[in-house]
Amino acid sequence: MDKTKIVVGYDGSEESQRAVDWAADEAQRTGAPLQIVHTYQIGWPAGSYYRATAEEAEAVRGRAEQLAAAAVANVRARGTGIDAVATVVHAAPATTLLDFGDDQARLLVVGNRGAGGITNLLMGSVSQQVATHARVPVVVVRGHSAAGGPVVVGVDGSPATDAALGLAFDAAAALGTHVVAIRAYVPPSPTVLPLSAVQAIQREMLEVSLSGWQDKYPSVTLEAHLAVGRTAKVLIGVSHTAQLVVVGSRGHGGFTGLLLGSVGQQLMHHAECPVLIAHPSKAA
Repeated sequence: MDKTKIVVGYDGSEESQRAVDWAADEAQRTGAPLQIVHTYQIGWPAGSYYRATAEEAEAVRGRAEQLAAAAVANVRARGTGIDAVATVVHAAPATTLLDFGDDQARLLVVGNRGAGGITNLLMGSVSQQVATHARVPVVVVRGHSAAGGPVVVGVDGSPATDAALGLAFDAAAALGTHVVAIRAYVPPSPTVLPLSAVQAIQREMLEVSLSGWQDKYPSVTLEAHLAVGRTAKVLIGVSHTAQLVVVGSRGHGGFTGLLLGSVGQQLMHHAECPVLIAHPSKAA
């Protein structure tokens, strides 16, 4: 079993606690060690003449360590034997989590908005930065996780599709559920190509993308669907009945300079369940 760690960011907010809970469930399912990372900063206005004293800095660190220790204690209180540790770092949260992700993590987990987020934002800047710049798969924990629901994966035939499918099947096997693979498309005008011909082409492309996956995971049932519409809108629509939605970091139609495509961006803001962004993992 892959023992590479799962790293989750925690700042004491309700959203980050839900991220820790999700990460602990994943650690329990997979047997992976869990590292809870809490960062803190002693922030004063730029150019301020005041500097924190050593005593004040020590007090802030003490509170940070207590907060992180409490998170670990809650995980261990489950009594499932999860190998959980806390790491407290005086540094910026996003860059710290990205660094820990590079250090042999199989998965980075963040909440959709942390304690520093402005209440009217749909997603915090830390989560956004981690999901965009990570070099390992990232789960943004948001919405609910429908018990017994499928793992939904977006399939567009891009290079990221295989990574997304692999993670989707792994997740479905661990959760004891099935995979729903969806290819969404916007048909051209009927004067360009008959609808029946468009559907046949799209169906063939979907079948090519899914070829061989059922053989690799014979115990996981696969459903394949075509949907008419924008990919993000379709996947957001089905997310209310899913346990997890998986997408590649950037699919067809994205600008080559972007690290994260518009579908992933929209899902992280609007999906009704956790979203897994399939950045290629170095630990794989």
